[in-house]
Amino acid sequence: MDDISGKRILAVGDIHGCYKALTALADAVSFGADDLVVTVGDYIDRGPDSSKVLDWLIERYASGGLVPILGNHEEMMIAANDDSGSRGRWLEFGGAETLMSYGVKKDLESVDLRQVVPSEHWQFIERDCRDYFETDSHFFVHGNAAPDVPLADQDRQDLRWRRFHGTLPHQSGKTMVCGHTPQTTGYPNFLGWAVCIDTGVYAPTGWLTCLDVKTGDYWQANEKGTIYENNLFGKFSENLESLLL
Repeated sequence: MDDISGKRILAVGDIHGCYKALTALADAVSFGADDLVVTVGDYIDRGPDSSKVLDWLIERYASGGLVPILGNHEEMMIAANDDSGSRGRWLEFGGAETLMSYGVKKDLESVDLRQVVPSEHWQFIERDCRDYFETDSHFFVHGNAAPDVPLADQDRQDLRWRRFHGTLPHQSGKTMVCGHTPQTTGYPNFLGWAVCIDTGVYAPTGWLTCLDVKTGDYWQANEKGTIYENNLFGKFSENLESLLL
């Protein structure tokens, strides 16, 4: 990978088919050609525009400015294609909305996913998305990581499905950035050694979060296009003070 020392590293939480929030956030943060955007997975399901979200990500990836992590919802979609027994579970957890974004309105349980979903979307999910990404100071996963296991040896079940609750510092000493566990407060959950940036954008009061991992600045957008800005370190100080009172 090219030298990223002078780049903004912008981590984006679970998008879940919320294209309006994604584009509003990209405009608010002013994603540039020199920015490295790391998306932590769950691009599809639940929201209305999974197909458009994947188109946007693929275009950004082609420019060299995107590092996409594979989420558990992408994993479920792959399983739903490979194993008919997994189709019902995927549909229940948002797959139905994804298929509708491709224009499928009936026969959801039997439609051929390889015919419905464009090949470039499958290629992005199956080939281009990765298990994790790391820099000198941070690493990025979808779900979580076992604290005493090197990143290269992590169980994919932990990387995709392990929740944020009870997260311990990783042996690498790096700060973990993840999604997967919706934060009902609407704010990123920063522990000092880890931060969860899934703020439940698909929910009626949810937000999509983008974090500048170097400065702690973060921006949030919802499906109405409303924008909110704050700083992670300031919010962390507020949380710490409340615990000490």
